[in-house]
Amino acid sequence: MAKKSGNGGRVQGPGGGQRQLHTRVKTARKRSNSSARWLERQLNDPYVAAAKREGMRSRAAYKLMEIDDKYKFLKPGQRVIDLGAAPGGWCQIAAERVKSIDGAGPGKGQVVGIDYLGVDPLPGVEILKLDFTDDSAEDRLKELIRDGKAEVVLSDMAAPTVGHTRTDHLRIMGLAEMAAHFALDVLVEGGVFLCKVFQGGAEKDLLDLLKRNFKTVRHVKPPASRADSAELYVLATGFRGEAQKD
Repeated sequence: MAKKSGNGGRVQGPGGGQRQLHTRVKTARKRSNSSARWLERQLNDPYVAAAKREGMRSRAAYKLMEIDDKYKFLKPGQRVIDLGAAPGGWCQIAAERVKSIDGAGPGKGQVVGIDYLGVDPLPGVEILKLDFTDDSAEDRLKELIRDGKAEVVLSDMAAPTVGHTRTDHLRIMGLAEMAAHFALDVLVEGGVFLCKVFQGGAEKDLLDLLKRNFKTVRHVKPPASRADSAELYVLATGFRGEAQKD
């Protein structure tokens, strides 16, 4: 579990009161220039350093933390479903903020994650090892979550890339639309949907769907998202309660 600071129980984040020295990586005989650049970026990324220092599963945890710090949609007692949960960074933050780490009982939340990759056990989190695109996935998630409903659906899913920009973008948006339809089916009135998308021009159908069903829909890019990345998140709040999918 993440280490807590004295600031409202939150983890410290990338600052951490420590000066970080820049590390340069030379191109080894079996390491390409792109691999060397990626490794150097990882070694010098303050969020990667913070994740190691504070016991977070990934730097992505800080993305959810920063978005929730601003919009405050994770609350004690909520039921949360995390799609594409591996390696568990978002589940860690959600479990802490909805208080599922404190066990079952009145006022205690619940966090259920799903991923086809294995996720090591986390306090207060139930993990379903299954591909979300599997035909049985949605029913299995509903069986795990209390009363088959949730207040928050999170999705940080990304399809494996094939190296063709347009194809990769369409595959990612396809996952986002699947996640959105699931959210419409499982959320309670007033619920929240947060999902990774990418800039690329194929978002209109998804945004139209969300605008019909949520009071507020906005794009957000937390500081933890790298500036040179096309990654964005769409945050839909205030689910209207009766899904309008067409």
